[in-house]
Amino acid sequence: MKIQSLLYTMLLTGFLCSPALLHAQQQMEPDSLSLAKNEFEDNFYEALKQKGIENYDKAVQALQKCLGKDPNSAVVHAELGKNYLELKNYPDAERSYLKATQLEPTNRWYWAGLYDVYYDTQEFNKAIPIVQKLISWRKEIYQEDLVSLYMYTKQYDKALALINEMEQTVGMSEKREMYKLQILADSKAANPGKDALEAAIKKNPKEESNYLELIYLYSNSNQEAKAEEVAKRLEKEIPTSDWAQVSLFKFHLNNKKGDKATESMFKILGSKKIDRKIKHRVLNEYLIFTSANPQYESQLERAIGYFENDKEVNVPKEVGKFFYNKKDFTRSAKYFSKSLAAKPDDIEASELLLYSYADGGMNGPLLDKAAELIDSYPTHARLYYFAGLGANRQKQYAKAKTWLQSGVDYVVEDTELEANFYRQLGEAYGGLGDTKNRDANFAKADKLIKSKSNK
Repeated sequence: MKIQSLLYTMLLTGFLCSPALLHAQQQMEPDSLSLAKNEFEDNFYEALKQKGIENYDKAVQALQKCLGKDPNSAVVHAELGKNYLELKNYPDAERSYLKATQLEPTNRWYWAGLYDVYYDTQEFNKAIPIVQKLISWRKEIYQEDLVSLYMYTKQYDKALALINEMEQTVGMSEKREMYKLQILADSKAANPGKDALEAAIKKNPKEESNYLELIYLYSNSNQEAKAEEVAKRLEKEIPTSDWAQVSLFKFHLNNKKGDKATESMFKILGSKKIDRKIKHRVLNEYLIFTSANPQYESQLERAIGYFENDKEVNVPKEVGKFFYNKKDFTRSAKYFSKSLAAKPDDIEASELLLYSYADGGMNGPLLDKAAELIDSYPTHARLYYFAGLGANRQKQYAKAKTWLQSGVDYVVEDTELEANFYRQLGEAYGGLGDTKNRDANFAKADKLIKSKSNK
């Protein structure tokens, strides 16, 4: 192995300047050791250093000197490709990567670099054969790229075939579903007509994609009954079809068949093939349905449990917001509480829970929860306000006065909140029979509101 190839391999594997490298050097023949400080190595290290500090021109100069010593070094050509790409010198980047792939055609990193060049220059037709090579190394990643490249180059038949294949192997995704709808909606895609699809289904009843295209065509022409019938045939012929359940779920909801929609929803949520975003959309549609049909709320709670490990979306909190906006404060409080059980330090969910208690007239829970939260957030002004509000509503005026006086000093640049503090202090003093301080605090509140409206 040439010394430069060895050095590059060690750079990639993290062994450069490590005990492993020293050991490797000890195992080298004396002639190899004598090469350790040759001109090639010095220039190669200089190139890496200059690239590291983004001096790409100087890195190119050093690498050109390396080529003077070894014009057939694949690693040097690849490094040149990287630097030319950073400089947006795409012709030279392409030439360098092509040379590297010719010298070492099994090195996927060189092909990946060439793909980067073609993607940046939007030469998608050139990129396609490169990605087809890369699929053998990282199928799950590069298949997604290949679908997009087929879409960019309007090769819809190839895109659709690959989408259908991926649905069977890796499951569904929102992006591929969007592509599929785009293909089916594009008249230039020359989709087969309904009769042709019916014939194709009859000939091969186990081919899922024909059912899906037919469902789309019927739905798009407002023939919902026929679309539903096709979805039912798909479910009967391919009981494991996840897409059948997605389609049936929508039909059942539209027909107000709550039990059947619920059954389809749980099949979708339990599927390992269906993309998380599609599951979120299904849950959202079921949430809207449950808002008008509260008898299904226990099923909604069960559905939310499928998302308990979701790191991107706090589903119970979002459900709580939905019910809060609907002014269904009992149910919003219920889901904000569930959210806090999973993530107790979410101050936004805590405040939304308190708003739900306040707007829903749940004054005992309002006072208790606010007082509990103050222990964790002793300088959070709004918590004191809610504690004072809850105490006033329960005619615990002395307690309200204490909470409000303690919290008002923590208000920072929030005129409305400060005015609310003084209103509640006025209520507390009024309840205690102190009319002088009652009127004084109401006056402070009015003054703050007027000053805000005059700005």
